[in-house]
Amino acid sequence: MTGREKFHKRIVILFWASLIFCIGFTWYYAGRMVPDRLSIVENEEEIFHFPALFDTTIHSESEEVVLGNGSNIPANEIHITSGDSFSICGKNQGSYKLGMKLFGLIKFKDIQVDVVDERYAVPCGLPVGIYLKSKGVMVIGTGEVIKKGGEAAEPAAGILRSGDYIEAFNGQPLDNKEALIQQVNQNKEQDAVLTVRREGEEIDVKVNPVCTEEGDYKLGAWVRDDTQGIGTMTYVDLNGHFGALGHGISDSDTGNVVEIAKGNLYDTEILGINKGSVGNPGVMSGVIYYGPGSLLGDIESNTDEGIFGTVNQRFTKGLTGEAIEIGYRQDVHKGKAVIRSSVSGELKDYEIEIQKVDYSSTHKSKGMVIKVTDQSLIDLTGGIVQGMSGSPIIQDGKLVGAVTHVFIQDSTKGYGIFIENMLEH
Repeated sequence: MTGREKFHKRIVILFWASLIFCIGFTWYYAGRMVPDRLSIVENEEEIFHFPALFDTTIHSESEEVVLGNGSNIPANEIHITSGDSFSICGKNQGSYKLGMKLFGLIKFKDIQVDVVDERYAVPCGLPVGIYLKSKGVMVIGTGEVIKKGGEAAEPAAGILRSGDYIEAFNGQPLDNKEALIQQVNQNKEQDAVLTVRREGEEIDVKVNPVCTEEGDYKLGAWVRDDTQGIGTMTYVDLNGHFGALGHGISDSDTGNVVEIAKGNLYDTEILGINKGSVGNPGVMSGVIYYGPGSLLGDIESNTDEGIFGTVNQRFTKGLTGEAIEIGYRQDVHKGKAVIRSSVSGELKDYEIEIQKVDYSSTHKSKGMVIKVTDQSLIDLTGGIVQGMSGSPIIQDGKLVGAVTHVFIQDSTKGYGIFIENMLEH
């Protein structure tokens, strides 16, 4: 066998070995990403998304479990590819099975579907580090720029507004503020067209960058493309979907809820607590550990009712406590309850009193007024501090809400949101 033939043989062996490895790894990865068991509420449609799947047929073995793929036509079998979402609806309580086949031929796995008459979730009370990437480059405000020669200019004044999101520069999409800075410097002092999302609508505006004393080109706008902080996980449902905070994450300068492209949850460590007092809300201080080894889940939405997404197996493995029944607003009443929090470093339930219930509140995050009555929590924090938003509220053995705000003049009191308002997402 010549040297060339040996080389060719090695290439063939390497090719087949790589192919077998890729197929095996893909099979293993997809199997880990698709749950073995799902729970859905009777007669309620739930949407699922398994990004690891590609060219898969899903078959329901019972007429009691109906599938859908966005066509609004119920079916017992659907075909999905990577990125597709699909729905499952259970007509009657019980346990049923979904079969999955790759390419419609190769049996992949079975999923047990439990149709239940009530919704359950695990109340958490755990601190998490939060990182959000804005959808577009967010404008914080506009200001003066000193041009060459010392003259002041405001090129973006009256054109860009606080709360705008810059999506493109001269037709080029922008992923972050660094890309915006680069495009501005490449454009120099020529007129530029910015595609801006303002109050949900896209508009084009013209801005003329100016050259500064340092030789850089600027728009005269303060911008931001991410935000981070520490909050409290409220619940994780039986399918790994989470809700946290009970209110949206707003930009500290604009006051608007940040419109996000994506986000992540990370490990965090609480290092200290500044107690609340009259006129001075307290705050938890800590450190967020970024990196793939500290990742706890993905944030999919940031809304007025909180942040929502999916936790990973690393988070669920460390989760303590049992799933409990969801209590809806009609179940909430004045009287004793508890909030769950690990603000002390240990997960505990602290006694509170629900003093007011506003069943028709126009502010979803202010459906109830609560007061901390547990002296140990008052001694530790003064009551409710920033960072405790999202602490689950449990009454009569049911998860009924989450802490959202503290009263400035009385840190033992604050607002809570009905849990059903969070579960709508």
